[in-house]
Amino acid sequence: MARLLNADEIMRQLSELDDWSRIGDEIVAEFAFDDFAEALAFVNRVGDLAEQAQHHPDIDIRWNKVRLALTSHDVGGLTQTDIELAIQISAES
Repeated sequence: MARLLNADEIMRQLSELDDWSRIGDEIVAEFAFDDFAEALAFVNRVGDLAEQAQHHPDIDIRWNKVRLALTSHDVGGLTQTDIELAIQISAES
């Protein structure tokens, strides 16, 4: 089972991720694209990363905007797995 990150660990790592912010037990980011097709292509890339990591974000797509939320439901909060997937997702945006 993954270890929950403490508040200092989360804040330190999020300071290096401009797209992401903490809301409760999740980290969230919103990405904007030129149109729905680009947003959908991004969601598909995120899906590939999530499958590789076996860790799946909550995804909300609305025309050209994609909102992602990450948390480790099995341990009830944020783990290093969430941060690592957020880093990979940001590199795809």
